[in-house]
Amino acid sequence: MADYQIIPISREQAEVIVFWTYEPPYSVYDLKPEDLTGLLNPDYRYHHMLDVRGELVGYCCFGLDAQVPGGDYSRAEPEVLDVGVGMRPDMTGKGRGADFVAAILDYARENYRPSLFRVTVADFNGRSLRTFRKLGFLDTHNFIREAGQMPFTQLERTAYG
Repeated sequence: MADYQIIPISREQAEVIVFWTYEPPYSVYDLKPEDLTGLLNPDYRYHHMLDVRGELVGYCCFGLDAQVPGGDYSRAEPEVLDVGVGMRPDMTGKGRGADFVAAILDYARENYRPSLFRVTVADFNGRSLRTFRKLGFLDTHNFIREAGQMPFTQLERTAYG
């Protein structure tokens, strides 16, 4: 597994992340400068990720901002931790997702100690769905987000297994 340093997000790193652009159809994940406020909101627990060379390679969040309206979030913390991830656009689709996500899960396990991890993934994002399933996540719920009529899948796995 690649080594990553996961650090509560800094303004400097957040200002870089809001300008990342993804190729369609992944462009739905593009942020805007006005999203900076959310990235810096401590309640959303955003973190930036650096690789062994100290380069910014991604970000993650834990809790409320990892949820998508319309999903089943009836079980919540401390039992279930929602996890959101974002990889730098030029690194996506190159087989690095499993190590990237595993590092995030290790960090979350140590710092938040949930029983289960939950992720919510847009159905079109087969790369992300494959990554999470490869890491032992199982589909638990499907729904359509009303805004944009986009279908999503929620997946869960034990935090200690």
